[in-house]
Amino acid sequence: MTVPRIYFPPGVEKGNRCKLLKENLRYVKSVLRMKEGDRLILFDGTGGEYESVVHRVSADGVDVEVIKKTEIPQRELRISLLQALPKANKMDYIVQKATELGVDGIVPFHSTRSVPRFSPEKNAARVIRWHSIAVEAARQCGRADIPWIGNVLSFEEVIRSGEGDGCKIILWEGEPERNIRDVLRDVRYRNINDIVIVIGPEGGFTTGEIEEAGEAGFVAVNLGRIILRVETASVAVLSIIQYERGFFGGFRG
Repeated sequence: MTVPRIYFPPGVEKGNRCKLLKENLRYVKSVLRMKEGDRLILFDGTGGEYESVVHRVSADGVDVEVIKKTEIPQRELRISLLQALPKANKMDYIVQKATELGVDGIVPFHSTRSVPRFSPEKNAARVIRWHSIAVEAARQCGRADIPWIGNVLSFEEVIRSGEGDGCKIILWEGEPERNIRDVLRDVRYRNINDIVIVIGPEGGFTTGEIEEAGEAGFVAVNLGRIILRVETASVAVLSIIQYERGFFGGFRG
């Protein structure tokens, strides 16, 4: 039987007794129906897992005792997803699937053709929501770390945020020849484990945005002749990267 996993912020050690967070109580008490002596794993979102046992269940909450701490080794490959805001609640899906596919950070941004335009207050609320979605996705897929979610930026800001020596890719259906596999297998990038991928909104990027990204060191790639929905494109790109370079165990030569 799979041992349940619960998110608990950093700060506990072996031998500590702690009270589970309020947002976990219904899941632990009503869904899992855990009782004294049951085992569970706490994960802190930064790579630490804590084998624990339920010490007490009461109307006041659930107390657990940490009996073993394990530090999960950091992955060599680091992926940052810079995602233009799509319509409706598609970003919720993208955050969930990106977390499952091992992304390390997600930065939402507005581009010229982005439809959603929210106030700073609503943007902040949505970032909090996306963090909660990432926490739940990490719990379900067995990650010990949680990807960080950046504040909503402009296209210009997000391009500048990608500065560095990593492999920087921007997905563009107008790119006539170069595909993502060409870049990932290029000898110039083969040993680079820091990958930044930029994905646009439903209407795609303008030519001017692609030129601006190119000036900032981003390489435009396509995914072939088929035009994918933005949420499908995100999943496809991350899956390709993980196959070629990551935990799916693909190309290494």
